[in-house]
Amino acid sequence: MFTGIIETLGTIQEIKKDNTNLHITIRSSLADELKIDQSVAHNGVCLTVVAITENHYTVTAIQETIEKTNLLDWEAGDTVNLERAMKLGDRLDGHIVQGHVDQTGTCKSITEVNGSWYYSFEFDEKLNNMTIEKGSITVNGVSLTVVNSKENEFSVAIIPYTYEHTNFKKFKIGTKINLEFDVIGKYVSRLYSRKL
Repeated sequence: MFTGIIETLGTIQEIKKDNTNLHITIRSSLADELKIDQSVAHNGVCLTVVAITENHYTVTAIQETIEKTNLLDWEAGDTVNLERAMKLGDRLDGHIVQGHVDQTGTCKSITEVNGSWYYSFEFDEKLNNMTIEKGSITVNGVSLTVVNSKENEFSVAIIPYTYEHTNFKKFKIGTKINLEFDVIGKYVSRLYSRKL
């Protein structure tokens, strides 16, 4: 379980293919605090630590995860948002995030407005995910509030701190991002659809 509050950034050092799996090695200041078998969210994707060496660690992604995320777009040198699993009793500063990406989306527009940024994203509505105005959304692991919610599109506003401390500053029009929709909203939607 995560909160969507990014702790730090990591840099991808190497990606190795092993059958249908990917082994991803990341350089990060968190490496010396991690343990084998710990869960870490990488751009919102929960992956398990399988090896640690000095200031690097390695995680493994299986085919199911690869198919639902933007992992195949990752390359050595890319920057990823990192968050360790939350501790029981910690403040929940973002919202409840599982680290299970529902689908990818695409950056449609970026607008700077007096020191803040508005990003608009679109996604495939055929997967039955939805946003609501002022609801929660996780974009590349970052907990955000939805503005301008539409059927297959939404926007978020980014403050300067978030812009500087996440990989949002690397986004361009067309950048593919990971989306995790609000878990409570997903359950409510599922219950409602069963009653129709």
